Amino acid sequence: MELGKWRKLNGDTIDLPIKIAVEKTIVRETKAGHKLKVCIGTDSQVRGAITEFATVIVFLREKKGGFMYISNYKTTKVMKIKERMITEVAKSIEVAYGLCDLLDTYNVELEVHADINTDPSFQSNVALREAMGYILGMGFVFKAKPDAFASTYCADKVV
Repeated sequence: MELGKWRKLNGDTIDLPIKIAVEKTIVRETKAGHKLKVCIGTDSQVRGAITEFATVIVFLREKKGGFMYISNYKTTKVMKIKERMITEVAKSIEVAYGLCDLLDTYNVELEVHADINTDPSFQSNVALREAMGYILGMGFVFKAKPDAFASTYCADKVV
């Protein structure tokens, strides 16, 4: 499954490779005096035979709001809930891994957010242990619901 083109929330496309766009963003925001944190998350929706995914890179400006970059992609692969949750996490890790050296260079904190509920009464909970192990095993900070706003709220709105 290939990540789609990246865009801003207003619909403007990001024509640069995402790593270069992120670096330019960090430089611009740092020059403007903002301390940044980046949160990456993915959400998905099943609509008939198609599952659509949205991955977001959320830039948080300390005490000054934030903004995000978005990538949507679709698949016709049929997945059970656990596989879909792990696929969401894999997409977020793919993006985080591609950006982590850049974020380290600029000393920008990174979190990977999983749209997985910590409450066992929710279906997504079946993937919690694997998702947490996957993210932490890759060396990233892990957040799940209710703290995973990048996937739960940001990506959810654009999928």
